[in-house]
Amino acid sequence: MDWAERYRPEHLADILGNTAAVRQMTDWARNWTPDSRPLLITGKPGIGKTSAALALARDMNWEILELNASDARTKTIIERVAGNSATTTSLFGAERKLIVIDEADNLEGNADRGGARAIAEILKEARQPVMLIANDAYGVSDAIRKLCDPVPFRAITASTLEKRMREICATEQIACDSDALNAIAESAAGDMRSAVNMLFASATGRTAIAASDVNTSQKDERASIFDLVAGVYAGVSDTKIQKLSRECEEKPDTVMQWIEESASAVANQYQRKGAYNALSRADIYLGRTMRRQYYTLWRYATSLMTSGVAKEFSGAGFRPRIMPPSRWRRMGTAKKQKTVRRTLAAKLGESYSIPDSQIQKIYLDLLSRFAADAPLAFCERHDLDADQLTILLHDKTEAAAVFKEAQKNAREKETKMKKISAAKRAAARKAEEERAAELEKFIRENPPTPPFPQPEPVPEPIEPPQEEKKKAPAQATLDFF
Repeated sequence: MDWAERYRPEHLADILGNTAAVRQMTDWARNWTPDSRPLLITGKPGIGKTSAALALARDMNWEILELNASDARTKTIIERVAGNSATTTSLFGAERKLIVIDEADNLEGNADRGGARAIAEILKEARQPVMLIANDAYGVSDAIRKLCDPVPFRAITASTLEKRMREICATEQIACDSDALNAIAESAAGDMRSAVNMLFASATGRTAIAASDVNTSQKDERASIFDLVAGVYAGVSDTKIQKLSRECEEKPDTVMQWIEESASAVANQYQRKGAYNALSRADIYLGRTMRRQYYTLWRYATSLMTSGVAKEFSGAGFRPRIMPPSRWRRMGTAKKQKTVRRTLAAKLGESYSIPDSQIQKIYLDLLSRFAADAPLAFCERHDLDADQLTILLHDKTEAAAVFKEAQKNAREKETKMKKISAAKRAAARKAEEERAAELEKFIRENPPTPPFPQPEPVPEPIEPPQEEKKKAPAQATLDFF
């Protein structure tokens, strides 16, 4: 077993750093009720988010169900697996069942279509504790983030990493130089898993580790887009900015959109004007790159969008809130609208036996008038959600109110049907009990008379078996004549 798994924390008390986050998780678990909000644990990889969730379940003696990005996370599967688990009790006698949804910021791919909405619905109806884990808080759907209490995990300090690795070396009976441990801790940059993996790689086949034996190549030291955008507006040197831009994995056009989004929050109009001027010139070079397929021009675009913008804020100390580009949200909204229209056309086409394409091109306006005349009946008849009803009514507020009323009616109808079924079962039980009581009373009032003795049947005489007469053997005859 590799050391990262062997030395994974077993209990919350073993989690290094993040004392406030661990305390928040503990208080949440001890005081949990069905009305408690789920937790959204965020932070960079390798700092103990998943380990803390598993340790919490172990400390509370809860059963755990983990759903991560390696699983298929379509709407149907999430509702079948996590949905049922979030509303049912444990099968193994545990007091609670903890639902852990890992990599919740990775729910926008084709394989996860509808997964974010399914998780949001599960969080609203869950009767069991739920935790979501994400590397990037901004990558989680707004609908999910609004339903959760945030629990931010911070990077672990180098001194804490060094102390933990020294304990591991003592357990493994490996002598390790202080300079080697310090080099690993600094290279890990707050990532405990990477630090342990680097220590394991350096210690393989050795009983002692010197500074020259340290293998830190396994740690990915590439900068994130957040580091680059923060460096542009923090007034760092051009050398540092260019280093961050080389380490960042994002393409120049994506980097420019992030920087542009932050530039819109600049209060000083002259600084904002200078930043947009540099970004527009960078956009010209990007356009030439795409038209001519001459990617050497990317370096000019990158320098303009990073160092050019940073020049306008040198010494200003501007710290913007780094957010994903708003155009992405608009594109996501447009994509969502297309999906909603497609599903709406499919439902209406199935109800009226009309092709989906004709519903969208010809009949949608006519059906919108029908829906406007009786929105509640139309919604209930075709089982529409709030987004689909908004397309027909052209009023989001009215659609939400009608959908809420339809849900209320559906719950009341379901409750009524349950009561009717329960009453029928109770009446059937009562009728069965009354029949049993009447039968018992009849038997008590009319005891059965003892049966008269019947004469024993006279056995019929047995005739001796008759012997079969043996047939005489047939005589051979000559049939010559």
